[in-house]
Amino acid sequence: MPVDGMISALTTLPPARPQYMSNLIVHGGLPLRGEITPSANKNAVLPILCATLLTDQPLRLIGVPDITDVRKILDIFRMLGSEVSMNFTTGILDLHHHATRFDPVTHKLPEEMRSSIMLVPPLLARFGVARLENDVKGCTLGVREIDPHVEVFERFGARVSRTAESLIVRAEKQMARNDHWLDYASVTTTENFVLCAATAEGTSTLVNAASEPHVQEFCRFLAMLGVAIEGIGTSRICVTGGQKLGGGEFRFSEDFHEITTFLALGAITGGDIAVRNTAPEQFPLIDRTFAKFGVNVVHRDGWSHAVRDGALKVRRPFTQNILTKVEAAPWPYLPVDLLPIFIALGVKAEGSAMFWNKVYDGAMGWTGELSKFGAHVFLSDPHRLITFGGLQLSPARVESPYIIRVAIALLMVAASIEGRSEIMNALPIRRAHPHFVENLRSVGANVEWTSSE
Repeated sequence: MPVDGMISALTTLPPARPQYMSNLIVHGGLPLRGEITPSANKNAVLPILCATLLTDQPLRLIGVPDITDVRKILDIFRMLGSEVSMNFTTGILDLHHHATRFDPVTHKLPEEMRSSIMLVPPLLARFGVARLENDVKGCTLGVREIDPHVEVFERFGARVSRTAESLIVRAEKQMARNDHWLDYASVTTTENFVLCAATAEGTSTLVNAASEPHVQEFCRFLAMLGVAIEGIGTSRICVTGGQKLGGGEFRFSEDFHEITTFLALGAITGGDIAVRNTAPEQFPLIDRTFAKFGVNVVHRDGWSHAVRDGALKVRRPFTQNILTKVEAAPWPYLPVDLLPIFIALGVKAEGSAMFWNKVYDGAMGWTGELSKFGAHVFLSDPHRLITFGGLQLSPARVESPYIIRVAIALLMVAASIEGRSEIMNALPIRRAHPHFVENLRSVGANVEWTSSE
């Protein structure tokens, strides 16, 4: 199909959902007990949805969560003419991109959704052109550069140009195989390399690839479509592309972020939440991090429990005169997205601990909100924070930035304190965790959404 315009998705859509209430009221002090079956990982679901555009064969995805970013991508597919049948009650999505057509009218990719950039390779493969709004963003985590993605597109033979408001990416012929070594093990850059390599004739190799569980899940999906991938779960991935891809059925795994979140909620409230977990092999370092705060995680028969014996207490290092440290960085380090969860535990646990975010330079600014509960925290620099835990805390009204698990961390602290607290601007939780409040209520929490005053 001749293409004279620029891509992409849409700016104006018919309303697909109600306006959500944005604040959370928490009546804390209750030990949370019960069972939770977690949802799929947003960071696996969104790239896989983008990757479905690579094939014109029918697909069925099982376990698709009802989160805002999923709805936005499905709206894009509908605008492009794809067949979309989504049942959010069952989590079953049927997709067929055989009738997908390019609309030459310029539309915007959703700027607030970082995964927008992973629509570029499949759109290039189908239409030869893609348009990306400047400064695509996700959560408020400091500067997240687009240069590594531009470099990947160019290395595969695409041309990238800039207008006043957009980046235009064009590929006038099939992408050429490429070998690349990333400056940094970026998840989305790794996924974009794999997407480009899947459409390029021959074998492409990426060194310093990201290897997070959601990257592995993404690669397994592409392998199901017929892409030959070697090195899944390692820092060196080889992708043989250029073949016509098929369809099939794919079931999402449980989100290790959500598993950790509910384990921590049980621990911080003195309860016991059993969380469904069919991949405990992903948890040894997460388990050891819980242990630094006096929490023992047990995995048995497909379920995980976080058990504490008495009050939360920071375990002192064997080496004298140093602080217990929690260091977060790309996998196989502790996942940086989970750091706020453990900061919440550090605020409650007796003793001091240092938390080190080795990725984002704007991810610790929210911690001043903890002082409203009466917590004592010290921000050493943009990457390091010390908690002086075990203080008597009181309910508070706090404000979350647009960071998913910061909103949850503030909720965790509120849930551990007797009395009424309010988490303002907690809406980012809906970007990753469907039915989050309903799940909390099922384990005994007194929590509800409310509108801003």
